Amino acid sequence: MGLVTSTEMFKKAYEGGYAIGAFNVNNMEIVQGITEAAGELRAPLILQVSKGARAYANHTYLMKLVEAAIAETDLPICLHLDHGDSFELCKDCIDGGFTSVMIDMSSKSFEENIAVTKQVVDYAHDKGVVVEAELGTLAGIEDEVVVSAEDSSYTRPEDVEEFVTRTGCDSLAIAIGTSHGAYKFKPGTKPQLRFDILEEVEKRLPNFPIVLHGASSVPQDFVAKINEFGGNMPGAIGVPEDQLRKAASMAVCKINIDSDLRLAMTASIREHLANNPADFDPRQYLKPARAAIKAMVAHKITDVLGCNGKA
Repeated sequence: MGLVTSTEMFKKAYEGGYAIGAFNVNNMEIVQGITEAAGELRAPLILQVSKGARAYANHTYLMKLVEAAIAETDLPICLHLDHGDSFELCKDCIDGGFTSVMIDMSSKSFEENIAVTKQVVDYAHDKGVVVEAELGTLAGIEDEVVVSAEDSSYTRPEDVEEFVTRTGCDSLAIAIGTSHGAYKFKPGTKPQLRFDILEEVEKRLPNFPIVLHGASSVPQDFVAKINEFGGNMPGAIGVPEDQLRKAASMAVCKINIDSDLRLAMTASIREHLANNPADFDPRQYLKPARAAIKAMVAHKITDVLGCNGKA
């Protein structure tokens, strides 16, 4: 099976009340950990690449890693550009073999967001590629996406019909209380997603796939382990997984997960090197790191997304 778009994935997810995991990739071990878990659980999969990851790992290397993952798992895999910030970047990824792109003009005016998104949609659809867009802005940091809490804003349900109609986008990322990065909410707070906004969006866009960004849960055992072995991460909590599961049972068909993978990998590497200070073989500390990513992805697929056995 070759690369696929997310169209059929999202149709089945919407009807089945589950979501597809969109996991960010940066190197071989991350790709392997994600795809081994998805392969064993027979889960449809979106591998997504940010602008920063693409610059770090090189487009060609990433494409070959994804090709290898398809050969090893025979899964339906969609390759997605996460947070594309220009028409040119989206075009380059489309021409380079990506089957899905996100154009993120959410920080611009409503009209500018529509104009650039439609430009990307017109080019992508002509090439058989699908497009994710965004309305509303999430606080937090993800690669080059930096939004302060003061500048974040919830999605306005009254805008979504016009936006989707005028742009022709295939899925829509909305802001209902999630946040990019590991430093989300202070301990002692109780994060609460705005399901009222999600319900209103669903009414206005029936059978249309909705996307959640910034949906990592920030496991405290990994944060504690990183700090135990030389880190200095401030306390933070993420999005409660029961709320993500509820969102997946509604209109949310794609949930992005990045920070949890980084935390699992970093905690594993720090622990290994602390216990084996003389070790300088990357294979020795990257092997357990890959296993930690695999375990994290398996948990997300089974307990949060509900897409195991849906490939």
